[in-house]
Amino acid sequence: MTSIPAPRKKRNYIWQLLTVYLGFIIFGLSENIKGPAIPRIQLSFDLDEAQIGTLLSLNSLGYLIACMFTGLLVRKIGIKATSVISFSSMIVAGLLIWISKSYSFLIGSTFLLYIGNGMLEIGLAILAARIFTRNTGTMMNLAHFFYGLSSIVAPLLATGLMSITILGYTVEWGLMYFIVLAFSLIPIIPTVLGKFPGDEIKAEDRKSLRTLASDYSLWLLVGILTFGVIAELSVGGWLVNYLEKSYEWSTLSASAMLSYFFIGFSLARLLLGPIIDRIGYNLSVIIVSMFAAICTFIAVLGGEGYAIFFALSGAGVAPIYPTVMAFIAKRYPNDSDVVISFIVTIMGIGTVIGNYVIGLIINGVKHMYRAEPAIAVLRGYQAGYLFIGVSALLCAILSIMMYTHLKKQKQLI
Repeated sequence: MTSIPAPRKKRNYIWQLLTVYLGFIIFGLSENIKGPAIPRIQLSFDLDEAQIGTLLSLNSLGYLIACMFTGLLVRKIGIKATSVISFSSMIVAGLLIWISKSYSFLIGSTFLLYIGNGMLEIGLAILAARIFTRNTGTMMNLAHFFYGLSSIVAPLLATGLMSITILGYTVEWGLMYFIVLAFSLIPIIPTVLGKFPGDEIKAEDRKSLRTLASDYSLWLLVGILTFGVIAELSVGGWLVNYLEKSYEWSTLSASAMLSYFFIGFSLARLLLGPIIDRIGYNLSVIIVSMFAAICTFIAVLGGEGYAIFFALSGAGVAPIYPTVMAFIAKRYPNDSDVVISFIVTIMGIGTVIGNYVIGLIINGVKHMYRAEPAIAVLRGYQAGYLFIGVSALLCAILSIMMYTHLKKQKQLI
């Protein structure tokens, strides 16, 4: 068997890294431009908070459906083709969002976007688990740092685009979506040029899903990742609305706070990786999720003067997802594609329910205070946002259960 020349191997690794890094940049942009857009979408179609919650939940449903079939698709056609399809679908979704003239058409358009997002994230997670075999925690957090980096830029980019005029045409939220999602063309280049590992693993070296599902740790991972991701992704959908409606902040100020959240988010992923590799993945998730929960509770219960804690919570939720992915890569080296698809699929159900529950909580509490409209809005958003803090707390509790379980078996990672 002829060995691959070192220069070619190095060049191919660069294409792999560019696919992962640029992919996460696109993922961060597409996920987090919605914060500044949601108030404008709400105004355009005269939607209440429950309808916004429904929109976000159906978006998560598209993500969930993608997670259900992407693992199989990767095995059938490979990561390269799967990634190209996901990037392309996001460009098409951007065009459809731009021309959306009704709430139902918008739901369908964003549904397609999140199918593309789901395909992309599963593909990137599988690829990262295969190529990051050394210093896995550091490399996983670094890869996900690029998601945080683009997430810092995304709200300000969205707000900036929606404040300019191009050829006499004011950039509305729909055109903004199309412009940003058109950047998905860029990572298609290294994806096409690269070759990707792992598809050659033999069937006899893999465990069946039934065998994997009998592992108690796998179900704890489902809970940890579900509540951790609810705490992470809900911020992008609700923080700007919370600050605008509750404290009458301007869109620019509220978007800036969301960007501060992602500054803490990105710095945590950039800097904490080596520490996580040193102290262990199990213990690390306990620490960061508890920190996120505490910061969220302080921000909500402390009032407007403690709003900076919304930003600080980003440093807590940021390492949860990549650290769990690093754990999966170490614990299930030959079955990471199946495990990732399985866990993220069930996690997707939780995120669908999570966004819907937040919308219901806000509407329900507002109804309780309907005699005092100003107080109703504040209390409603406080109650809804407390659910995000509770999610982070549940993530910490389940992580403690995981730590205890694996310590007894002397299998801590």
